[in-house]
Amino acid sequence: MKSRLLLFTLLFGWLPCGMAQYKMALPGYRYEFPRDHFNHQDFQTEWWYTTGNLIASDGRPYGFELTFFRQGVDRDPDKTKPWDIQDLYLAHLAVSDLDGEKFYHAERTNRAGPGLAGIDEQQKHIWNGNWEIRWHGEEERLTVADEKFSLSFLLRSEKPPVIHGADGVSQKAAGAGHASHYISFTRLLTSGTIVMAGKSIEVRGTSWMDHEFFTHSMGEEQVGWDWLSVQLEDDTELMLYRFRRKDGSSDPFSSGTYVDAQGKSLHLTAADFQLVPTGATWTSTATGASYPVAWRIEVPKLGLKLAAASRLKSQELAGGSKIVPSYWEGAIVIEGTRGVTPIRGVGYLEMTGYVRAMEIGR
Repeated sequence: MKSRLLLFTLLFGWLPCGMAQYKMALPGYRYEFPRDHFNHQDFQTEWWYTTGNLIASDGRPYGFELTFFRQGVDRDPDKTKPWDIQDLYLAHLAVSDLDGEKFYHAERTNRAGPGLAGIDEQQKHIWNGNWEIRWHGEEERLTVADEKFSLSFLLRSEKPPVIHGADGVSQKAAGAGHASHYISFTRLLTSGTIVMAGKSIEVRGTSWMDHEFFTHSMGEEQVGWDWLSVQLEDDTELMLYRFRRKDGSSDPFSSGTYVDAQGKSLHLTAADFQLVPTGATWTSTATGASYPVAWRIEVPKLGLKLAAASRLKSQELAGGSKIVPSYWEGAIVIEGTRGVTPIRGVGYLEMTGYVRAMEIGR
């Protein structure tokens, strides 16, 4: 543990000084697939988030998260040896046993080295050690193994990729480049196995994958964000995030996306929705942070009034770095109405900046 903390201190303490080596996310970016599902080393920060809600054959619910991070360190063209560090690769893995009220998580950090971690467009492969995603045609195979648990899933998208924001960028703050290029698969049919305590559990459900790449992102007044993905039972999806400012207010650059049953997306500005905590909180014994775990969601133009809550309050990943700090990310259930019609769904909620202000992309 001490050596890992030292590594974070040495590396992340000076990373922001190298931002000039990297491109900014600017309007007018033209997406190409499958190219843009993979690596963008010209941008300093990149991540691939897969989260999902799954049901075992006995009806027991589970949530999972697998996240791959790439953080650019140095774009020096003279650094060509296998052990030269141009990028640092981090990964997070978590499983939520919602009925059993247990949260399992693990993390790892690697350099590329001789194949230790990386992203390969030609092989359609993202990996960090033996945690990996491989594309086979239209399907993704997600395979991870840890000492306490393992996952093996097949994912197939029911909809084309969604590009968030406007004119190719998801603007996060005022000023050129304070933005990301942001892509999602919002409904991935998922099946496979979870292995815990020597027991293999067959599961089925839906997953969501986010892919973002950027160099600058947050503004000086922003301390963190609350983000959620929602998959409703009528085959529509909703992504919302609100940036929190130092004075506690919501930032006007908060935004979201609605995806209809046919896969057509609608950009939502901060004026189009409300995402408000309703009072229930959970306090972490590891970090002391208090997280709101129940939320009210309203999107008047869509007639949506929803309530989001977690079956399991303790879903915090307590980290120790500036790039991947402590945050809460976990499975949620959704209940509410569309107009006068009751509607339900599932989703994932992420909350950052509750331990200390986020530094990523400043």
